[in-house]
Amino acid sequence: MRVLCGLIALILVWAVPLALTAEPATVTIEATKEQIKFLAGKDLVGTYNIAATVAKPYFWPLNAPGNVPITRSWPMVKGVPGETADHPHQKSLWFCHGDVIPQGLELKSKIKGVAGVDFWSEGAGHGIIACVDVGSPKLEKNHGQVTTRNEWRTAEGQKVLDETRTIHLYDLGDARLLVFDIDLHASVVPVTFGDTKEGSFGVRINDTIREAAGKEAGKGKLENAEGKTGEKLIWGNQSPWCDYSGPIDGKAVGLAIFDDPANAPKACWHSRGYGLMAANPFGRDKSFPSQKGNTKLVELAKGEHLKLRYGVLLHTGDAQGGKVAQHYNQFLKLKS
Repeated sequence: MRVLCGLIALILVWAVPLALTAEPATVTIEATKEQIKFLAGKDLVGTYNIAATVAKPYFWPLNAPGNVPITRSWPMVKGVPGETADHPHQKSLWFCHGDVIPQGLELKSKIKGVAGVDFWSEGAGHGIIACVDVGSPKLEKNHGQVTTRNEWRTAEGQKVLDETRTIHLYDLGDARLLVFDIDLHASVVPVTFGDTKEGSFGVRINDTIREAAGKEAGKGKLENAEGKTGEKLIWGNQSPWCDYSGPIDGKAVGLAIFDDPANAPKACWHSRGYGLMAANPFGRDKSFPSQKGNTKLVELAKGEHLKLRYGVLLHTGDAQGGKVAQHYNQFLKLKS
């Protein structure tokens, strides 16, 4: 009997690490004119929506390991019990900015309080980020990538700048990693990125794991690379990464955004308890207290490029259990 118990204990000891170190799955990418699907094995990691009808490209659905929906479904799907219906422009996962100023270009439509074109909100007169080309996916075992081209346009359709956006998916075995290589090109006129908190590389997390207090309280936790937790300590400050985690349908999962240290400028975190988490490299003195005295805006002369790189880690557990810090270091080594 003791021998049998010992064998069972030994099996359990080995079974746990085996479950945590699953072999990476084969990555596939399926692209059409309206959407691009990213899969790890048979699991849908996310669908990138690029139809001509969308205000800007966005990922939804987006799933943590175990096919757990990690972002909010509204407004893509309405009527989900208990789900919030605010900020309709915060569609799951996206990249843009709330004030892009095309120097010398006359703007017929403008949103109040915005000097240039607002690509963040979707009120009357907002800008459009139109996907105009999708390249052929490149696949190699647990890694796949696809390059898209976007035009940032005014409400009337006038092009403001060009963007090349390459999206990678890596299956890491215990987590999935999306990497975004972004190249903004001031191809039309000089461009200035205005000082606003409304930006830029953002996610609207599943309501179940937001951390908002009171009647809106969720079961989630915001945490950054320094181990600080909660909106009060994270909002408006810089950090290499920020993570949102908590239990969804009985499974502990999380999503972290990585800010590459090579990004110039580095991002401040526009992260909120109600479920928003966004890396904003353009906000300055008027937007974030940590940028007090910094009034130098990001400007591109005509013909210049700005390259940015962000990662999105989809993991199990919280920041510690999901090995977010270790995967961040792995993200840094994956540069092509």
